[in-house]
Amino acid sequence: MEEHVKHHLKRQLRRLATERPYQIVAGSAAALVLAGGASAALASTNDAPVRQETTAAVAELAPRLGDVATRSEARVAAPSPTASPSASPSGSPSAKASSAKPDPDVTKTAKAKPKPPSTKVLDYNYEAQTAYWNCGPAAVRNALSASGVETTQDAMAAPLNAGENGTNSAEDTTRGLNQMVKGNPYRTHMIPGQAATPAQMDQLQADVVKAITDGRGVVVNIAGSATDTNGGWHSFPGGHYIAVVGYKDDGRTVRIADSANPALPEYWITTIDLANWAGTRGYSA
Repeated sequence: MEEHVKHHLKRQLRRLATERPYQIVAGSAAALVLAGGASAALASTNDAPVRQETTAAVAELAPRLGDVATRSEARVAAPSPTASPSASPSGSPSAKASSAKPDPDVTKTAKAKPKPPSTKVLDYNYEAQTAYWNCGPAAVRNALSASGVETTQDAMAAPLNAGENGTNSAEDTTRGLNQMVKGNPYRTHMIPGQAATPAQMDQLQADVVKAITDGRGVVVNIAGSATDTNGGWHSFPGGHYIAVVGYKDDGRTVRIADSANPALPEYWITTIDLANWAGTRGYSA
């Protein structure tokens, strides 16, 4: 009887060693039942030596059974050589490294605006003022010709509210210029102090460069005296209007179309001097 039980248990263990872990659990339970059954059978015969030896055999085989289960679980946990590299140990697909290209709508940036040229002078038709008081209409007319808009000094007198007392301020020249071009691009910039501040000088330079680059002349209301880059002296104590039709040195120097003297229709002046010349007045750009 004892040899029969041992033989049966060994055969069960050999079979369990080849099973998968989830089957080992069931097999282990079966082995214990068999062992228990055998012990009960032996107990019924009151054969104490056989029962004790059988119990010892079961105790001896239990650690081996656990070792078999541990080795089987290790084989299942280890990745199969033929397993797909994209599969996780649980069998579910693992997340692949993203190789998607960035969304062009997100990464796309607006094209940088072209840098203005260092020097630019507009083509225009010069005309000297026809009366001592209409320098405002004359300057506006000269500036508009640089934009390809042809008009007359007389036609511009009414939009500027110009009369024998002249044109009142840069607000009038801004209004007259915008009536003649599309989009109302002109704005009035005042320099209320006797001298321009560094910020106002920089603003004038930037405004001239932008307007000339866009193909528009600038009109400046000046008062007092200034010297051009050739040493020429220009004095208008009572005030005057001039047109700016170009620039060089990135706007540090500007080209003036002056309707006051047809013998000297144009000259260059630094932007700093022009800004100070427009002190207490302003300009349209």
